[in-house]
Amino acid sequence: MASLAGMLQERGFRVTGSDAAAYPPMSTFLESLGIPVAQPFAETNLDPRPDLVVVGNALSRGNVELERVLDERIPFCSLPQILHDEFLVGKEVLVVAGTHGKTTTTSMLAWIFETAGLQSSFLIGGIAENFGRSFGLGDGKHFILEGDEYDTAFFDKGPKFLHYFPDSLILTSVEFDHADIYKDLDAVETAFKRLVNLVPRRGRIIAFDSGDISSESLNRCVQKAFCPVERYGASNRASWKIANLKLGEDRTSWSVLRDGKPWADFEFPLGGEYNVWNATAAAALAANYGISKDVIAKALETFRSVKRRLEVKAHVNGITIIDDFAHHPTAIEQTILALRARYPKSRLWVVLEPRSNTMRRNVLQDALSRSLALADHIVIAAIFKSEAIPEAERLDLNRVIDEIQKRGKQARIFADADAIVNAIAPELRERDVVAILSNGGFGGIYEKLPQRLRGSAVQALGVQEPA
Repeated sequence: MASLAGMLQERGFRVTGSDAAAYPPMSTFLESLGIPVAQPFAETNLDPRPDLVVVGNALSRGNVELERVLDERIPFCSLPQILHDEFLVGKEVLVVAGTHGKTTTTSMLAWIFETAGLQSSFLIGGIAENFGRSFGLGDGKHFILEGDEYDTAFFDKGPKFLHYFPDSLILTSVEFDHADIYKDLDAVETAFKRLVNLVPRRGRIIAFDSGDISSESLNRCVQKAFCPVERYGASNRASWKIANLKLGEDRTSWSVLRDGKPWADFEFPLGGEYNVWNATAAAALAANYGISKDVIAKALETFRSVKRRLEVKAHVNGITIIDDFAHHPTAIEQTILALRARYPKSRLWVVLEPRSNTMRRNVLQDALSRSLALADHIVIAAIFKSEAIPEAERLDLNRVIDEIQKRGKQARIFADADAIVNAIAPELRERDVVAILSNGGFGGIYEKLPQRLRGSAVQALGVQEPA
């Protein structure tokens, strides 16, 4: 929604917004654009009466502004609807979709096209550090877009990505997620099958295939595609594979094989094997659009990631604090493995806020325990707005802790960010890495923990100074 606001403003519209509580990086991004965001929601935020209200999918009946919109029949629409009508018509639309990795992969693809001088437009669900923003409106014919499977609006419960009509598509993964809107994995697969069914015969699908059970869902989704499907991954069916992978402490390098033959050598500053596959997918689609290997290599070498994806927030007293958006067991596992490779000699702390609609439920509870147990120390906050989840469906944190401890790791639960900071700050030592995992603001812990550590350092220096 913040990205759309910026795009509409660039098109010459006067844009304002409302939210219950805005937080960085999007709150500061909107502030930098001069787009005011009223907090909290209030009927008076609709004065003067707007020409159009774009309703985000987080809003439901009962919201005071939404009720006024309906009572007074103020024109309204969804984000995907206005995005399609105002920006996608007449463009070659490249969509990146999947349960994991779509934000980073979309950012990589957009940067490759930018490096190639194609002046493409893009829309990403995060702040791409190379651009310093989450959107761009270029004069080129391509629009690169992150395709989200979450629902569209209170009046349109279908997935957002069905509004985008992709000409080409990257599919990174298909797993069960968004337990509040999808009953089971079959329902998730149905949504992705419908997306695949929108790609024209002249288009292209780049689909991940690991060769094991984790890719079965994705393979089912592309079975009836009308366009060519190129797979990337470790599967025997994959056209695009990687070799010579080296996960260093500050650089990652690898080689790409195309149809079994050496194709290109790449490197970038990101960590994690999953990011190598994301980059390989972006490279594969870019190659299908005529972009040279040299340009792709240059783009990846200079790629700077996305805000809140393994983002180093602070270095204090030799302690590294990292912010990551991971809120699904698979993403958490990949994040921890990436950090292990990047910081092989460090104690790894994971601080998790169960905040997403899936994470707050017990549907992936056992997988969550297994993924968290890959860290050395695990700290979990109380479930965000737990009362919104029926008790029978709610994540059982005590069971998660028990399962982690059975695996020989230390795990604790705390009420909130302040309690976590007070508890772990005295225990942290030089070379520790603290990964904070949440898809929300997490009570300001990203600022509070570094501040506490800096204060402790100053206090310690004061004690050591002679009287």
